[in-house]
Amino acid sequence: MRPLRVLVFSATYGTGHVKAAEALIAALRMNEPSAEIIHEDAIAVISRGLNQLLRSSYIGVIKHVPKVWGKYYYRTQEIADDSLLQRFLNTFGRRQFINYIRDLEPDVIVCTYPTVAGVLAQLRMKGELGIPIVTVVTDYTVHSHWIHFGVDCYIVGSPQVARGLMNRGIKASHIQVSGIPVNPRFEREADKDERLSKLGLEKDRLTFLIMGGVYGVLGKAKWMCNLVANLEGPVQAIIVCGKDHKLYKSLDSVVQDARNPVVRFDFINYVDELMSIADIIITKAGGLTVSESLTKQLPIIVFKPIPGQEENNANYIEEIGAGRIARTDEELISILNELITNPQEIKKMSNAAAQISPRHSAEKAVKAILELARDSPHHINGVELDLLEAGCGV
Repeated sequence: MRPLRVLVFSATYGTGHVKAAEALIAALRMNEPSAEIIHEDAIAVISRGLNQLLRSSYIGVIKHVPKVWGKYYYRTQEIADDSLLQRFLNTFGRRQFINYIRDLEPDVIVCTYPTVAGVLAQLRMKGELGIPIVTVVTDYTVHSHWIHFGVDCYIVGSPQVARGLMNRGIKASHIQVSGIPVNPRFEREADKDERLSKLGLEKDRLTFLIMGGVYGVLGKAKWMCNLVANLEGPVQAIIVCGKDHKLYKSLDSVVQDARNPVVRFDFINYVDELMSIADIIITKAGGLTVSESLTKQLPIIVFKPIPGQEENNANYIEEIGAGRIARTDEELISILNELITNPQEIKKMSNAAAQISPRHSAEKAVKAILELARDSPHHINGVELDLLEAGCGV
């Protein structure tokens, strides 16, 4: 009998979809070391050139005209499954996907990106695909693009998202509330004082972690870094610029002239370590960043959330008491000064994060995935459509 074979589809539109996939893969390797795991960029399966064009267009819209994205997001949030737009998306690259899957013959398919999940769900409902599909919703909100009745199991981040799916007709038995999957390394404890010392930072100062995302989509990042670097009070800052090399270089004068200790990084793969030593994170509200911060019990300040899913994620953070939203420059300044003078507010947010923290989220999600995979007939054609309910329940 061949080893279990798991196909994971993500997408490189931002980093959340990829990070969720990588978290699941890490947990899969821990729980099923012999499994064959194939991780693909979904749209690149259709066309690498098209994927590059769509990715650069998406990032450009988010960085320069975010309101345009917001209008699209909200106008399509409640569209019907049989709408013209959704029917078009559900046929996008279907032949390339079915040919790829036929050659690979996986036992289960995991999708962290909604478009590919919709295409495969339609094939599932038509009886053309006999392999179970797991969809991982990578935000703390529900959008119509995620909702497909041919999906066997939904992995979601909160009971609120589960209720939203059920209100749109998804069966409770097809939903697993595990938390948005976070890499298991975010569960590790760290020696905070030792790591602060290694970075040349002080243990008695309030440590702000500023993250703008891999592609630098956090607005007014240089202004914000300069603000924190020169705040009055015992504070210090860690700044992660990602792949925004222009931002990194522009911070030369900020770091040199800062009143407070400042450390900056470009792209790194150990954000978990920085979250372990920070007291507050200032960031965009991507679903994975939120989930990682909650796991680390790290209070979150969202600065000028991007309209759409990130704005909804920010609202969720504020509703559960684990963070604050600064919609203007003045609001950010006010929040920072308030927290510096009232550290008990930081502790309150950390405690709220601890109560809602999705501990061991990737491991819980993997348990549901493996139960589906082990029951999979791993055939493409001629298999009776049978929504497998094992291992996927609330």
